[in-house]
Formats: sequence, C-alpha cells, structure tokens
Amino acid sequence: MEMIKLYNGVEIPAIGFGTWQLTERIEEVTGTALKVGYKHIDTAAVYGNEREIGNAIKASGIDRSSLFITSKVWNSDRGYDNTLKAFEASLERLQTEYLDLYLIHWPANAKRENAPQENADTWRALEELYAAGKVRAIGLSNFLKHHVAAILEVASVKPMVNQLEIHPGYLQTETVEYCRENEMVVEAWSPIGSGRLLQDETLVALAVKYGVSVATLCIQFLLQQGLVVLPKSTNPKNIESNLHFDRFVIADEDVNAIKNMAISGFSGLNPDEIGF
Repeated sequence: MEMIKLYNGVEIPAIGFGTWQLTERIEEVTGTALKVGYKHIDTAAVYGNEREIGNAIKASGIDRSSLFITSKVWNSDRGYDNTLKAFEASLERLQTEYLDLYLIHWPANAKRENAPQENADTWRALEELYAAGKVRAIGLSNFLKHHVAAILEVASVKPMVNQLEIHPGYLQTETVEYCRENEMVVEAWSPIGSGRLLQDETLVALAVKYGVSVATLCIQFLLQQGLVVLPKSTNPKNIESNLHFDRFVIADEDVNAIKNMAISGFSGLNPDEIGF
C-alpha cells in the first residue's frame, strides 16, 4: 500500500475505503473491504454507520494499530464543547480508544451569523483532542481556500489534511494548491463522481487506451496528483479492484486532457452555499 506522510510524520494509506451513503449491509461491505486489504476507513458521524463499521473492524480481528480510521464532526455539533462531546460519541460507536484523523466536516459559512467564531471554536476543540493524544492527526473537510485561510489565522496547530470533492471534471485546483503551500495533504472524496463519470467520452476513450475501467483510470489519475483517494462501492468485485490494480502511468498528454475537461460529475454541494 502506498503511504503519504503528513507534516507531523503520521503516514496515511493513499487509498481509503469511503463510506458516505453506505447505509445498507454496512458490516458486510466494510468487512469485505477489510478482508481484501483496505487499512484506511473513512466515515463520519452524519453517515450513521459508525457503529456498524466498528462492529466490522472488531469482527475482522485486524489489529487496531494497523488501521487508519477517520471520522468527522457534523455541522450541528460545531463549537468547542459540542465537538468534544461528538468526538467521544464517535469513539464509542467505533469501539476504539482513539482516531487516526478527525475532521471538521463542513465549514460554517456566511449563512451563519457567527461563522468565523464557530469554525475557530470547533478547531480549538480538535487541537485539544490532538494535544491529548486522542487523535493522531486533525484536519478539515470541504474547506475552500478562504475557509482554510481563516483557520490558519487562528490555529495553534495547522490542519494536516483537507478532504474535498475532487475527480476528473472537478479538480478544485486553487484550493488544492493553497493546501499544499501550507503543508496539508489533500484527500479526494467522490473520486469517480459517485458514478456520474462512468460514461464520460473522454474518460471512456482513455480507459480503453490503457486497458482499464473508468473507475481505475480516475483513481490512478488522482494518485498521480499526489492525492489520497477515497473510493466507495458495495460491489465486492469493485471494492477489490479499486484497491488492487496494476499501477500504471497516465502519459502527460492524457493527464492534460483530463485536467482540461469541462466541469462534470459535480455533486452540486458548494461549501459557500450549503444550508445544512
């Protein structure tokens, strides 16, 4: 498994198992992912599947220290005290004494009257959890460049990760570059556009050229950009193939063709516009 090192020295597996929208057969599907070799599991309180994921991890018999588990504090639990309580609840559901990575799921945006303070207080809670050794790394999720900049202004500990919707057709280049300038590793959720990219003509043609599936092409493209990739599937064959495929190199001209794609596959979830 390829590993990517965070600025504090913690290593994160470059491919993780995403569990957003995993609401059925949760223990079975997570168990399959663990069985085929995933060591990195990404979840969140709002996904409603932490307890079942914890059950699957326990049933797998895999040593906890060999796994990398991420969760996130939901919007209704932002703020200092609420975040600390939400973290402990996630630990209880996941049946673990610590997390490897804890993220603020979405930034409070301008639609909320006290958004800057709300984000700052939430971040302060994450810093406390990190200082106490309850989490090995802390970071952000869905924070655009200006949201990240606001956190950096108040942070005693810089975020180590920013998890964003990133896939061919939606690369968020400005935010990615800003994060890298500030030593943050970027993770890509919805790396295949939640399936919306599987029929894209550019990607289909390139997948044929390289003799791979469109999903594999998308994952390899993002790996080549130095991103952590979080594919999700409930199909056992796809779960395995998203992790285990013969690594290949996408040629520069084809990388550029992907980078020049029109916006496509976007979920429509803009952090500046969400109201939840």
